Amino acid sequence: MNVIQQIEAEQIAKFNETKKIPEFRPGDTLKVGVKVVEGERTRVQFYEGVCIARSNKGMGSSFTVRKISFGEGVERVFPLYSPNVDSIEVVRRGAVRRAKLYYLRGRTGKSARIAEASRSASGQGHRSRRVIGAADRPAVRQERAVAPDGAAALFLYAGPHIRSAGAYFDCGREHLALRSA
Repeated sequence: MNVIQQIEAEQIAKFNETKKIPEFRPGDTLKVGVKVVEGERTRVQFYEGVCIARSNKGMGSSFTVRKISFGEGVERVFPLYSPNVDSIEVVRRGAVRRAKLYYLRGRTGKSARIAEASRSASGQGHRSRRVIGAADRPAVRQERAVAPDGAAALFLYAGPHIRSAGAYFDCGREHLALRSA
């Protein structure tokens, strides 16, 4: 480790003694408290939005937070180890599969939403899904009738999870689906 890296590591350790920086990743919704100086007064202003990027460069580390303010997208880059950043709070964890979420810039409304993640103890995020096992699945009744020459087959299916019963007629290359409501 060279001298610059050593000094940088000492500065980061010194900073971490005074302030605790939570573990967060792009996709997480953050509430960042920023010190604002107005004349002689100093107050903390909170900026809440989605973290769309994080750049880890030692003391020069930063993260970008995007929010929609009065219908306009506003992004702000915060230095991670800045004395002007009073606090960082993770409001919600997001499940994304990208390191940089710049594609959110072109999206508004429902298409700009991020699914909520349930992270395990290891910190790996994944979408929480309900997995249905074979025992939980409702039984599907399926019958098959084959023509005597074997050229065509008729499949009938019905089940509680299917809204309507139907039939599927398979005759080689041509398929015909029949549905009854």
